[in-house]
Amino acid sequence: MARAYVLLGFTFFLMQLHIKGTISKYINMKYSYLSLTAGILFAFLTLIQVIHTLRTNHDEDEEHSHDHDHDHDHDHNHNHHHDHNCDHTCVHGHVHKEAKGFKKFLNGLVFIFPLFTGIFLPVATLDSTIVQAKGFHFPVSEPGNNDPFMQRQYLKPDLSIYYGQEGYQKLIKQESKEYINKKSIVLNDYDFLKGMEVLYDEPGKYLGKQLTYKGFIYHEKGLKKNQVFLFRFGIIHCVADSGVYGVLIDLPNGQTLKNDQWIEATGNIQQMYYQPFKVNIPYLDVTNIKEIQPPKDAYVYRNK
Repeated sequence: MARAYVLLGFTFFLMQLHIKGTISKYINMKYSYLSLTAGILFAFLTLIQVIHTLRTNHDEDEEHSHDHDHDHDHDHNHNHHHDHNCDHTCVHGHVHKEAKGFKKFLNGLVFIFPLFTGIFLPVATLDSTIVQAKGFHFPVSEPGNNDPFMQRQYLKPDLSIYYGQEGYQKLIKQESKEYINKKSIVLNDYDFLKGMEVLYDEPGKYLGKQLTYKGFIYHEKGLKKNQVFLFRFGIIHCVADSGVYGVLIDLPNGQTLKNDQWIEATGNIQQMYYQPFKVNIPYLDVTNIKEIQPPKDAYVYRNK
């Protein structure tokens, strides 16, 4: 019956993620149908396991009743010999049962612990403390790891690890058409990652254009007082490949902002040589700042 309870736990966990809407903290919502399908499958497996357990218990009860009647009618002349062997057998049987029970307990703990934390602990939203703890790199961290699903990206979205080089260039060329002829670019939640990837691919093409987007403030050591990063956490497929994306912004003189403070910034796209990365990166010469409340969904997703 323990298996049925575990399956029921996973069913409840997945379903509550969808009902509360917190599933967006874990995966790109265009894949939400997969987790919903998994929840339905767990519910079906739970039902099957309950039926199987009830049938097994019923068969064992009938067998036990039959054996009891058979033993009651057994000749008692062998009782002394039986008891002598039972002492030896029972000791080994008891030890075996204890070892088997401990193994089952450990196996159950592997499933129960993530269920307990997932159901009872609040879902945390990634913020500047994660950036500070992990640091960020350009364009991709985790050197030596060629698995795209295990690489964590920072600053610049980079879908090239999921495409061949030729396919990636076609994708960027196609997506850049949405921005290249605009004098003023506004990135919303839907196209934030796409717009950032296009901008970082060839920043020289967008110099002087006006850019507006929302994000949270992050202070990086070594920058000038008026220089901060304006970030959004983005998810390509799931939280395992999430990264923090955005650009360096030059604040107006005298403007001070704190880590995790959300703003909407408007400014002109410029380019600078960033020594820590040893590469030219785009930055935003800010002309207007508006403080905003953190959005209901703090993450952005790759929709293509």
